Amino acid sequence: MKDFSKELSFKTSRSSGAGGQNVNKVETAVTVLWKVDASEFFNEDEKTLIQHKLKNRINAEGFLFLSVSESRTQLMNKNKAIEKILEMVNKALIVPKKRTATKPSKGQKQKRLDNKKKLSDKKESRRFRF
Repeated sequence: MKDFSKELSFKTSRSSGAGGQNVNKVETAVTVLWKVDASEFFNEDEKTLIQHKLKNRINAEGFLFLSVSESRTQLMNKNKAIEKILEMVNKALIVPKKRTATKPSKGQKQKRLDNKKKLSDKKESRRFRF
């Protein structure tokens, strides 16, 4: 897991929702911004992978952004934002393993056919005949 938190920049804003009198005065919501192209922690292949997988979160200027306003304190929101963006980027870097197509073995085919025959016989025996 790569820690690129030194490259992050932050913006604060007033948080919406419950919070009493504090909500109108204190800027507790934190938006974390990260310029993907300017990163020194990732190579070009990793950057393109991040840009492709997280394209919905990257704006026109090339900034990956995430807003957090879960907590009532700015510090806790900042820590959560860092944690979430690190997790999000590291998940985007995971390349799924290619699936290799396999054929069922003769034993598996025979077992499936036997089960079908058994079920068919059971249902046949339930039929009402005149």
